[in-house]
Amino acid sequence: MRINVPALIVALAAATPAFSQQQTSTVTAEIFARLPQSVGNVAFTPDNQVIFSHHPFYSPDVRVAQLTSATTFEPFPNAQWNTPREGSDQYLNNVLGLRSDENGVVWIIDMGFRTHITPKLVGWNTHANRLERIYYLPQPVTLSGSQPQDIVIDHKNHKFYIADEDIGPGGDGSQAAIIVIDMDTGRARRVLQGDKSTIPENVPITVDGSDLTVPGKDGKPVIIKVGCDGITMDAKSEWLYYAPLSGRSLYRIRVADLNDESLSNTQLSAKVERYSDKPNNGGLSIDFAGNIYLTAVESKSIGIITPDRKYRTLTSDPDMVWPDGISYSPDGYMYVSASQVSAAAMFHGGKAENKTPYLIYRFKPLAAGIVSR
Repeated sequence: MRINVPALIVALAAATPAFSQQQTSTVTAEIFARLPQSVGNVAFTPDNQVIFSHHPFYSPDVRVAQLTSATTFEPFPNAQWNTPREGSDQYLNNVLGLRSDENGVVWIIDMGFRTHITPKLVGWNTHANRLERIYYLPQPVTLSGSQPQDIVIDHKNHKFYIADEDIGPGGDGSQAAIIVIDMDTGRARRVLQGDKSTIPENVPITVDGSDLTVPGKDGKPVIIKVGCDGITMDAKSEWLYYAPLSGRSLYRIRVADLNDESLSNTQLSAKVERYSDKPNNGGLSIDFAGNIYLTAVESKSIGIITPDRKYRTLTSDPDMVWPDGISYSPDGYMYVSASQVSAAAMFHGGKAENKTPYLIYRFKPLAAGIVSR
């Protein structure tokens, strides 16, 4: 998550009660990499090369990188694609979300607002080391406040599904949505905009006992609220699961309904199902058994929602500060970044508490997972 201060138009009404978590950690997370810059999301090539975004919250020079050792990286796919230049948009501008697919293509969401270019989805073919395709996301598919930042790849239905938090410049989460892209035609649609399932709930994000706030328009502190963030899909490509970061509810919708363009906005909203309780969370992933993994940003932990729709803590670590992206790897592990967003100076009276190294963890999931989910 990248937080844009002017975009944070939030309410001061009483928040709902804190989420009750079962602290029943059952899996050990090991530190896989220690890096000099904050890591956002993580993806993998078929031969298990680790590709990751540097968290855009810190405006990194290298937007996307490939791990070269447990402590080093190089630009991905190369330095040119990480360098803005006049007269072209063939570069990565502002990246958080990325995923890889079974064909060896790494799909990268460029949010675009760092240098004011059109948001786009960039596919890089790691087998051929070349550009696969670019899908552009102009208005009205994206809005001025859009922050498209997490993705599901659905080769069965030839679609991409992208979560748009709506907290980019000018956004406040109230117009959060899901973007659907047709792989074949490139046509994109914006759906469930402003729906109760995509917009943030009025709950604070509380880390180490303190609510994350920023100055409001009147100078008084206001809580941060973040819209649709995590997104994943089951192995059969039947159900899409998603949630606002700020909220106690995980939702799902049938993929067939999401792709049914004959449904009106009201009809589509009626197809959404509240699936389970959850804490405030960032990324989502899923395994073949239907276990849903989520990054619990407040508690330095990874949670799991089992097929009986019950939530519990799966693993945690004191240094897992603001766990963000979570992805399954071909090596059988789940990988998760600890981006330290909540330790940034803006939340601590101007004094930064984030520090190197920035960590990537990995742990064994309860069942095998899906690389593109």
